[in-house]
Order: sequence, then C-alpha cells, then structure tokens
Amino acid sequence: MEHELEQLGTQVEEITTGIEEVIPVLPTWVMPVAVLVVAFLAGLIVFRLAFGILNRMVAQKDLFWRSLVARTRRPLRLGLLVAALTVGVAVAPLSPEGTQLGRHALLIAFMVLVGWTVHTALQIWTTVHLRKFTLDSEDNYLARKHVTQSRILVRMAGWMIVIIATAAILMTFDGVRQWGVSLLAAGGAAGIVVGLAFQPVLKNMIAGIQLAITQPIRIDDAVIVEGEWGWIEEITGTYVVIKIWDWRRLVVPLSYFIEQPFQNWTRDTSSLIGNVLLYLDHTTDIARLREAARKAVESSELWDGEVFVVQVNDFREREMEVRILASARSAPRTYDLRCEIREKLVTWIQKEMPQALPRTRETVSVDGTGRPLPPEIQEINGRV
Repeated sequence: MEHELEQLGTQVEEITTGIEEVIPVLPTWVMPVAVLVVAFLAGLIVFRLAFGILNRMVAQKDLFWRSLVARTRRPLRLGLLVAALTVGVAVAPLSPEGTQLGRHALLIAFMVLVGWTVHTALQIWTTVHLRKFTLDSEDNYLARKHVTQSRILVRMAGWMIVIIATAAILMTFDGVRQWGVSLLAAGGAAGIVVGLAFQPVLKNMIAGIQLAITQPIRIDDAVIVEGEWGWIEEITGTYVVIKIWDWRRLVVPLSYFIEQPFQNWTRDTSSLIGNVLLYLDHTTDIARLREAARKAVESSELWDGEVFVVQVNDFREREMEVRILASARSAPRTYDLRCEIREKLVTWIQKEMPQALPRTRETVSVDGTGRPLPPEIQEINGRV
C-alpha cells in the first residue's frame, strides 16, 4: 500500500513539473481565455442544474406552470452566464484594456438582461391575469375588455423597453453619446426629417394607447368596417386584423379606429337583437303570424329568452313590411337565429297561409256589352 502511494505521488510530481515547463511557452492570452471558458462552462452547468430543478418542481403541475418555467429559460441562462463571466473577468489575468472591454461587454449584456427580464415578467403577469378570463363563454364582455387592454399595453410596453434598452446601450459608447447630444442640440432639419419619417409609427403607437384606454374595439367584437362584417381577431401594435364572415382577413391600421366611423355591434354587451323582415300581402292575419313566430323563436336553442317582438313596420302600396325582433347571446348566434326564424316562417306561410304571400291586384275593364265573360270573372257596376 505504501509502495503504491509513493508511485502515485511520483506520477503527480512528474505531471506538475511538465505543466510548469509547458505554461511559460504558451501565449499570454491562453490563461485569460481559459479562465473565461471555465467561467462560461460553470455558468452553463449551474443553469442546467437550476433549470432541471425547476422542471422537476412543475412536472406534476398543469400546462400553465410548465409554460411559465419554459418562458424563463433563456433569461435565466443569460443571467447566470453574465454572473459567471463577471467573476471570470475579475479573476482572469487580463490587461487593463482587456478588463475594460470585458466589463463593457458585460454591462451591455446586463442591460439586455434587464430589458429581457422586464419584458418576460410583463408576459408572465399578463398570462396570470388573463387566466381568470375566457373568450369561449357566451357573455364574454369582461374577458374581451381585459384581453384587449392587456395585449395592447404589453405590446406598447415591449416597444418602450426595446427603445429604452437600445438608448441605454448606445449611451455606453462615447462616440454615439456625443453624436446624440449634438443631434439634440442641432435639432432643425434633422429633427424634422426624423419626425416625418417616424410619423406613421408614432401615430399608430399613440392610437394603440388610446384604444387600450378608451376601448372602442375589443378582441372578438363584431364590427362593420369598410362595408365588411366580421370579428376583431387580433390587435397588434400597428394594425388590427378583422376576420370577415367568409373567413377573409381585413387588415386595418390602428389609427383608422380613432379617425374613421365604424359600427361596433358588441360595444357594451355580447348580446344582440336580430331582425327579420317579411314582405306580405295586406290581408295577412297578423295575430296568427305572431303566434307562429313566437313558436318558432321559443323552440330555438339560439334564443336567449330576452327579446321577442312582431310589428308591422311599414305599409306600402303593394305589400306591408312585418318586422320580427329576437335576441341572442352573441353575434354569430344572432345571425343563425335570424336565418332560422326566416326559414321556419316562410315554410309556415307556404303551408298554413299561402294567401299572405305578396300579390298584384289589377282592375280590368271590358269594352262593349253582351260579350260573354269567363265564369270566374264577375261584373260589378260595369267593371269586372
């Protein structure tokens, strides 16, 4: 046993002597790079251990918690690498210029990390906040309000974070900082050109903030824009996507909803009143028609039980206009309810009251006397 230990000590001494002989021959940059590589690898190892622990903690939880951990993966990795490299730069035998360059790079990485962390925190907060609401419910007014506000404000905050972080990074360079100061002092033509160039972007950004606060539109609102009927599908930082009833997409800039008039069918509530117009003969029995319409509406699963009205809306020369009103909990259900009422009543009129269909009446005068007339035509006061 003692003999084996003596052999092991001799081998270690030989290896140490060899390293001491090789190191002076290597370039001076090898040791600093080696220290930084070791610090980098140490940061990766710590990240893998920490992220593995987090994954095990949420492995048995629902998809929400697993997605939150997944979102923090990249910011966590960058943060641990910055911390490890900060220690590496401090202990590595770097020259004064190298130390300054490394600290400058780490400062920029830290600013990026702060902006990234704030943006990720906003997204996580939005996810947690919107978890209490769902757009799938029939009366989703409150959910649409919070979803719209959160998405617009998060996008605006994201742009602000990018702008502030970029400005902070540029200010760490002396040349860029002096250029920015001189540009602000000069103003004049340069400021005008920049203002004109960014006018559409700033206009839509301001419109986005106004939309988030005043909310003339929300996600899943039923609207009529440019003569097209559809739903608000997406609101970005610069434009709004409207899903038209035939699945086309209408893309409109944000500023449109501040400057132009449009129809919002679900501004205050998801429920809507649908109308069905029937053009019938003057001899139509309105009481029987109202009873048939009531049965058609009450038998429908789409009706919410709130509004039902049958009215003679207009009385014209050849027909009268009958309007039927019925309500439903959402715009799509209202549209389907209107179609269902129309189909049921047309079928009922054809079978039970065919005389209610519009007819054209004419008075025919027959010249001469003694001319035989068909049996179905009668003469009254000289007219037939």
